[in-house]
Amino acid sequence: MCRSKLKCVLVSLALVTIAMAKVIQAQDTLTNGQDWIKIIEPEITNINTDELIDLVSRNSKIELIDVRTANEIAHAGGMIRAGRRTHNVNRGWLEFQMQDRVPDLTTTLVVYCGTNQRSPLAAATLQKMGYSKVYNYADGFPAWVEARQSVRSSDELVGSMLYRKPIQVQQGVWSAIGATAPATYENSGHNNNLSFVVGAESVLVVNAGDNYLLAKSLHDEIRQITDLPVRYVVLENGQGHAMLGMNYWQQNGAKVIAQVDTAAVIEERGEAVLQRMRTRNRDKSMGTELSQPDITFDDSYQIDLGGLAVEVLRLGPSHSRGDTQVWLPEMKLMIAGDMAFHERLLPVFDDSDTGGWIETWKSVEALQPEVIVPGHGHPTTMDVVKKWTIDYLQYMRSEIGEILDNGGSLIDAYKIDQSAYSHLDTFDELSGLNADRIYRAMEFE
Repeated sequence: MCRSKLKCVLVSLALVTIAMAKVIQAQDTLTNGQDWIKIIEPEITNINTDELIDLVSRNSKIELIDVRTANEIAHAGGMIRAGRRTHNVNRGWLEFQMQDRVPDLTTTLVVYCGTNQRSPLAAATLQKMGYSKVYNYADGFPAWVEARQSVRSSDELVGSMLYRKPIQVQQGVWSAIGATAPATYENSGHNNNLSFVVGAESVLVVNAGDNYLLAKSLHDEIRQITDLPVRYVVLENGQGHAMLGMNYWQQNGAKVIAQVDTAAVIEERGEAVLQRMRTRNRDKSMGTELSQPDITFDDSYQIDLGGLAVEVLRLGPSHSRGDTQVWLPEMKLMIAGDMAFHERLLPVFDDSDTGGWIETWKSVEALQPEVIVPGHGHPTTMDVVKKWTIDYLQYMRSEIGEILDNGGSLIDAYKIDQSAYSHLDTFDELSGLNADRIYRAMEFE
């Protein structure tokens, strides 16, 4: 009996190699991949589109494995959105990455590709690795799209730097909802919400965008809605996707507003953030130059867009230094920025204050907003944000507090059960980092 999962995997792979070697010896040589598929076909379970839809409807905890390359996914329009989550694990890295992505060998897995050539082989490999419930989606991604089923796209607005066109949240308030994923070349760095408020005399934009061309694309959309000038751009924090596009707006007559700590972050880290964006975005970074805000404030800044009052607020510590909220008291609407998450797992940074975040939330509640536009994801309500942001922080701090009280270590923090949040986008990328950073911060509280 195997004493570790890694040893089980290595033993299984060795057995597969031996078995395949025997087959080759018996049948001379296998001249192409179809010969391999014929050999493993009796060992795997194929399902079609209708069966996958039925399987997902009966088991929301299914995890899908897309074994295509990142370039294929981008050009084909994305990945299947179904079950608990979809992982992109390139066929060539399957044996090396699956244990980190899906450690529970009893998880129901559905494997797919584009043309049902790599996925059968991947399904057989996963079974040999010890996964007990594996299906091969034989129809492939194109059939899923043709059936008009849900897809998570790497770029939903082809031909524009924007990931999505702006949607109207309320009268005069719009938001271009970014990808709930890390910034990539494919999504042009539009992985946060770029919002704007239209008054009787002028427009206020919230977040300058990740780069010059992305800011221009947003401005092009604004011009289709109103002829009024963009006079103000508010930065929700000093992250690249909030501030790097500000030189575009300044060139076009807008004043950029930032909380004093946000301005300090840009001063300290802006050049490094700019260089990382240029490396990622390559030709899409054209025109982007580091700039500085025109106006800074401490706790609040008042703006009149022409009969429409806007309050730019720093309610307290939370996700990062200088986190800023835009409050429209007449509408009871808050553009909350990175204080609020619900469609993707929130990230904890080295300068996040998770305890302060929970306390700052009380200041949000005191304003009684009826609509929240988060930093990432679609507009929502206070209850939803509390469940997926504040409750998560309270849970993690409670678990880590207990570990510290009992003399536990960072290793124990990594073992905290975060499965209730595993359906959220970026869970794989952030859950371990969050445990690490919250633990390290609470050690010194």
